Amino acid sequence: MRSLAIIGLLVVAVGCGGKATTAERVATHGEAVKARLSPAFAAQGVAYPPPSLTLIGLKAEKRLEVWAPDASGQPRLLKVYPILAASGGIGPKLREGDQQVPEGLYAIESLNPNSRFHLALRVNYPNPDDRRRAQADGRTQLGGDIMIHGSNASIGCLAMGDPAAEELFVLAALTGPRNIQIILSPVDFRKEASVILPAGQPAWVAERHAQIKAELRRFR
Repeated sequence: MRSLAIIGLLVVAVGCGGKATTAERVATHGEAVKARLSPAFAAQGVAYPPPSLTLIGLKAEKRLEVWAPDASGQPRLLKVYPILAASGGIGPKLREGDQQVPEGLYAIESLNPNSRFHLALRVNYPNPDDRRRAQADGRTQLGGDIMIHGSNASIGCLAMGDPAAEELFVLAALTGPRNIQIILSPVDFRKEASVILPAGQPAWVAERHAQIKAELRRFR
């Protein structure tokens, strides 16, 4: 399997102290995940595992969409998961302790095969744009440790439940974190033209939302 060959190169795996590695988690859950997901991939003409993935997290709708390209490169919607828990509301994450889920265009920083919440994908918040905005605003202590994980409880992360976390973790490991894009949006801008922001939001938030809206147009 091509993905197993790249796991060691692309994924942070903890293998000491009796903890499982990413490869071991894939070995444990991989066949069951493949059996559950392969029909949807085949129906959409998408290879399993796919060459790339886009995860779209919609905060207001509490929904996570999984997209991958078909043989012609056209994005195809493969699965929609309910987000079981996510704290905060509309608006980006600005500081540690604000309990906000970030908003923006992100990547997978690493996978955690030994998460307290079963399995986890670490989002690269704060990314370079977050740091640049914070420096311009004079903000420090931006927080971090934003995950897409199992269980049904969360502060600033997306809690997906354990079966969904297994599917997302295996897909991420087999696809390779470098080939995964994450779009975290306050609302589904494919359906909503705008969003009402809470008072006190930085001026650049409207620009960030415009970037998200433009990216979401590719996924209809």
